[in-house]
Amino acid sequence: MKNKKYLESKSTEIMYAILIIMAFIMLVPFAWMILTAVKTNQEAISVDPFYIFPQITWHWENFVTVWKSYNFLILYKNTLLMIFFRILWACLTATLAGYAFARLRFPGKNFLFALVLIQMMIPSQIFIIPQYLMVSKLGWLNTTSGLVFPGMVSAFGTYLLKTAFEGLPRDLEEAANMDGCNVGQRFLFVMMPLTKSAMVSLGIFTALFAFKDLMWPMIVCTTSTTTTLSAGLAKMQGQYGTEYPTMMAAAVIAVIPMIVIYVIFQKQFVKGIATSGLKL
Repeated sequence: MKNKKYLESKSTEIMYAILIIMAFIMLVPFAWMILTAVKTNQEAISVDPFYIFPQITWHWENFVTVWKSYNFLILYKNTLLMIFFRILWACLTATLAGYAFARLRFPGKNFLFALVLIQMMIPSQIFIIPQYLMVSKLGWLNTTSGLVFPGMVSAFGTYLLKTAFEGLPRDLEEAANMDGCNVGQRFLFVMMPLTKSAMVSLGIFTALFAFKDLMWPMIVCTTSTTTTLSAGLAKMQGQYGTEYPTMMAAAVIAVIPMIVIYVIFQKQFVKGIATSGLKL
């Protein structure tokens, strides 16, 4: 018994040691980004000698330079609005479609759900041209609506919510039906509140994918007042070239919103990832 407890404690220590090492490895690029942002360009590109920390002083003026060059408040606003409306539309459409596929019977249900699964298997870049033509015809170029458009319907969200609704007991619906609830009331007041964790998971993944989206904002929003943080950083790369400290300062400023969101919603974030059972 003592040997068993000893082995369990040792295995736990080894596991924690491995996790600490992995966490350190994942934090190294972020730390390197911050350290590069406060160096001179010569220190950043120097190989021999190799500088980890700034040698004389920490050059915080790099942040001032890049902040004055671009209106980050506008970029923050555009990015947060895109994330908010994509989450709103994805949760709305995914819950409705997921409930229909999981609980309702209608002609062609299996065929339509197969189309949803096929869409998940096809690279999203294939849809860029038809989506751009649709946005252009609607007059949504250089608008928040154009940024939100590709994320209004989520195939992944539909599949996730369908699985969540299928996991709920049918007795709940039958009891609601006996109480006189129609389909809409059963969905809105009985079933949907029980899929809160799945909707949190969908919201988290939608926010992450929207924040990292680069190609679509660069295509649909070409002006500096309508673009997002990711597209703005790409344009800064062309402006500053090999001025790596300035680029890293811009990157640090750009990730602040997601860090703040994570700190505020940390518990929901972890719970959502655990509920979905998927890797980022």
